[in-house]
Amino acid sequence: MQGKPIATLRSASGTPTGRLAVWWLIASEVVIFGGLLASYIMHRIGHPDWAYQAAFTDVRIGGFNTMVLLTSSLFAVTAHHYAEKAANWLLATVAGGVLFAAIKFGIEWPTDIREGNTLTSHPFWSFYYTAAGLHACHVIAGCAIMVWVQNDARHNRELQRVELIGIYWHFVDLVWIFLFPLLYIAK
Repeated sequence: MQGKPIATLRSASGTPTGRLAVWWLIASEVVIFGGLLASYIMHRIGHPDWAYQAAFTDVRIGGFNTMVLLTSSLFAVTAHHYAEKAANWLLATVAGGVLFAAIKFGIEWPTDIREGNTLTSHPFWSFYYTAAGLHACHVIAGCAIMVWVQNDARHNRELQRVELIGIYWHFVDLVWIFLFPLLYIAK
């Protein structure tokens, strides 16, 4: 036991503590996003005029961003599969996340705002910017952590972190799988 940091010891269940920590983080995120999505759905049911507002979202951009995010998730899976060569795959995953954020903040939102669809123009847009913005913050945080993990993986250190960031990244994708149809498709 001496010489090993306590954080790497297995819990009473036999699950590595890092994996438990990631699952606890995801559980708390499920509560946050679950509440946000439930609130959105309840408002949408009570306000039929939201369908009109939702018609102004750009399904092509949202669909393309969905493809970008899911492709980056494929890179995360590949990084985990080839943990020793993970660094390049993690950088490809980061590139997908950065592209997603760049499209969201550099193309989609400026277009929406120019068209008058702002946080205050309609409650739909308040939810849209809140939900998509919260998700984008998670994408950016995931990219930042992934850069740190890839640096260790490049030096063949802490390879278990490749799995942990992959679990987080898949959660970010899963949230988007719920957001995309709610915000872009359901008219």
